[in-house]
Amino acid sequence: MDQQGPVTLSPAPQAPRRPLDRRTKIVGAVVALLLLAALGSLAWYLTHSSTAAAPQASGGMGGPGGPGGPGGPGRGGPATTVGVATAELTDLPVVVDALGAVTASASVTVRPQVSGVLKNIAFHEGDMVKAGQVLATIDPVPYEMTLMQAVGAQRRDEATLENARLTLQRYKTLLGQDSIARQDVDTQEALVKQLEGTVMVDRGAVGTARVNLGYTKIIAPISGRVGLRVVDIGNVVSTTDTSGVVLLTRVAPIDVEFTLPQDQVPQLMQARQGTPLPVTALDRTRTVTLGTGRFLALDNQVDSTTGTVRAKARFTNEKQTLFPAQFVNVRMQMRTISGAVVVPVSALRHGSNGDYVYVLNAAERTVSLRPVSRGQANDDKVQITSGLKAGEKVITEGADRLKDGSKVQLQGDKPLIPGAGTHGGRRAKAGAPASASAAGSAPAGASAPAAAEGAPREQRRRAQSAPAS
Repeated sequence: MDQQGPVTLSPAPQAPRRPLDRRTKIVGAVVALLLLAALGSLAWYLTHSSTAAAPQASGGMGGPGGPGGPGGPGRGGPATTVGVATAELTDLPVVVDALGAVTASASVTVRPQVSGVLKNIAFHEGDMVKAGQVLATIDPVPYEMTLMQAVGAQRRDEATLENARLTLQRYKTLLGQDSIARQDVDTQEALVKQLEGTVMVDRGAVGTARVNLGYTKIIAPISGRVGLRVVDIGNVVSTTDTSGVVLLTRVAPIDVEFTLPQDQVPQLMQARQGTPLPVTALDRTRTVTLGTGRFLALDNQVDSTTGTVRAKARFTNEKQTLFPAQFVNVRMQMRTISGAVVVPVSALRHGSNGDYVYVLNAAERTVSLRPVSRGQANDDKVQITSGLKAGEKVITEGADRLKDGSKVQLQGDKPLIPGAGTHGGRRAKAGAPASASAAGSAPAGASAPAAAEGAPREQRRRAQSAPAS
């Protein structure tokens, strides 16, 4: 018993297990690496088999050297959905866009022409007034008194003049009878002329007094819109007031001043020789038309700091949509190009070799890169002067993913299904009767369990026992 105790408790058998554990770990690591390699191979096979089936379904047009290789879709890759537009033959207007400011065609600060107390204001702020309309009234009493004094002095001097003329007539009669000296006659003639000058001065004084009396009524010199009044009733106004009584501006018609680049001045001078150039005023968002007018005038010099020339257009402003000092966007049509081939602006591309477009080959559903030359352009259309004909279809959307010869798919087309091409369709037709016959009876060459799937239970048991025998 003393010998059996140490044998059972001895740790000697544990020594040979250490190499076995290391070997097990190594084997497990190798198996894990093999499993990872197998999974990677399976994933590679599945991905490459699905991509290889797409060219077969589309007729086998793809190839490793086609545009559908790495870097973009092409004959060997999936079709890109694009937008298409047709090149049109139309008349293209050549327009010039500029930023302008609305200015009143006439602006007057209405000031009093005589001094006095403001007795009445005959307008409401912001009203439209006509030329000759009374805007305000100054106290007229002092000027009425001045007029009366001038009229009285005139009448007095006129009476004295009349008496001097009668005396001169008597002197001339006596001179003819040689009853008076010649000197008295000459003296009386000088007195008559002196009195005539006095009467003339009196007439001028009367006229001045009447004019000043008329100035007590402040009249609108032009038709337009009155602004906010500067003074109120009861204030003493004078001719030296710089702010005046009110600001009056003519808003119909109204002008818009804008600038043009100096390079466009020759074209403008040539274009304005014919019919008046139409001009459109738009709001700051370029979406709402504020008014339409015509080109009016061009400045006589170029601004050396900006290289631009000031210009002016006039608008009727019947709807009162334009206000002085308002900023607007000006669009002026200089001429019209007849029979221009135009495409949307989004269809024109720019590359290192110049401008180009992608032309759609409708039969093959592919695109071709076509170098073109551009001409005039507006907001949404651009003229193609060479390289494109009217009626050809160009790509407007999705061109960033295209190359020369790339396959495309229009927005209204049905998507292409991999494996559902010509060869896949034939395989689907061939397999249709087989699947239909499988519902009733098994086809020739089928296995026994598959043939007995829809049979009665006794036949199924026989079929299962047949391989056992």
